Amino acid sequence: MEKAIIGKKIGMTQIFDEAGHVVPVTLIQAGPCTVVQKKTAEKDGYEAIQLGFETVPERKLTKPEQGHQKKAGLTEFKKVLKEFPLEDCSKYEVGDQLTANVFAVGDFVDVTGTSKGHGYQGVIKRFGAHRLKETHGSGPVVRQVGSLGATSHMSKIIKGTIGAGQMGNEQVTVQNLDVVQVDEELGLIAVRGAIPGPKGGVVFVKNTVKTNVEKKATEIGRVNPQKASARVNPQKASARNK
Repeated sequence: MEKAIIGKKIGMTQIFDEAGHVVPVTLIQAGPCTVVQKKTAEKDGYEAIQLGFETVPERKLTKPEQGHQKKAGLTEFKKVLKEFPLEDCSKYEVGDQLTANVFAVGDFVDVTGTSKGHGYQGVIKRFGAHRLKETHGSGPVVRQVGSLGATSHMSKIIKGTIGAGQMGNEQVTVQNLDVVQVDEELGLIAVRGAIPGPKGGVVFVKNTVKTNVEKKATEIGRVNPQKASARVNPQKASARNK
């Protein structure tokens, strides 16, 4: 069953599992979210729900935004709206409230957010390029990218060559993170690992598109194909007669 919610990144911390191992997790304030719009295959050609997150004064919204949310019958206007395509939206209705209990421990999710902006940066910070040698006359170009030419045959800079420019502040999705804890009372979800964005940044959480196969317990006493006793020579008559 597909699940989705909008949340806010609280920060990272550590928790201990049942075996006493330290697990690095990111806390997400998940919801509460309101279903603002529902799209169906009969009317719109696909199944999706639009969720609203965080309240905002009416005066801070445009007229179309106000009318869109008033049509849904909302008394509190939402600051963030996000549409999540789902295979089946029959269980959702406009006005429903979604909280952190949408997800359960053991679910795998994809988290989308906006990465931290670092402004205009050079190739050393942006791509991890090396500095020039400072022993013999590198001068003021020690942190510059250096030659970009690709000989007279190309007579141009090849597309994709590293260079200085805007760093960060772009949409990033981290896939296949498992939910370690769910606190329904506080509305928190703890996912294993790091997610994009600064503290307080808005993130979109949805069940992962990856396929996770349950690992089966290995059988004891399996035949090791690397051992000489397990290898069969097909050239021997005893092997052909079997």
